[in-house]
Amino acid sequence: MTGATHRTAADDDALLERLHALAWGAGGAIPSRGSLPDMPFPPVTFAEVEHAEQKLGYRLPELLRRVYTEIGDGGFGPDGGLASLIPRSIPHWHVQDWPCATAVHDQRPGWGPPASWFFLTGGGCTMEWYVSLRAIDNPVLLWDADGWVPEWGQNPHDGLRYAAPSLRQWLWTWADGGDVWDEALVQIKKDVSNCT
Repeated sequence: MTGATHRTAADDDALLERLHALAWGAGGAIPSRGSLPDMPFPPVTFAEVEHAEQKLGYRLPELLRRVYTEIGDGGFGPDGGLASLIPRSIPHWHVQDWPCATAVHDQRPGWGPPASWFFLTGGGCTMEWYVSLRAIDNPVLLWDADGWVPEWGQNPHDGLRYAAPSLRQWLWTWADGGDVWDEALVQIKKDVSNCT
């Protein structure tokens, strides 16, 4: 485990500096590109954030607003890389369109996650990372799109697991070189043991 659990809003400037270095390769940091675009997308304006929030019907956490306006509009970050707020295309890439957080709900009418879950990034196969826009501290959620069966009377919440107590902790885990999956598995095991 990293020191991510002990971070507070007072540490956000340091977190943003670290995220910027990891995203753009500044200060000797080596950005992990993997299946990410060659470079993150440029930051968005506050007006673009507000437009996205109007579309979503929820305000983004202040930390996430700062990530999008000060670092970039996705294309860097944990697991599959943060989704963008505005639609982005990547020419000469194996996937033409980068995932857009504001379009996720439009792509799944009637069976997708609640509007109060903001899509952060894909987690592989049918797993997706979200942040709750309504819960205190904005916990990060790991959702399995195949983890619930409507025909059995289940709803999207049945495919949900809490992965990190806060967006801040999730981002710090990645910024400190930790694995957000390890953190998620610890949280899931804790939740399961509390149920037994």
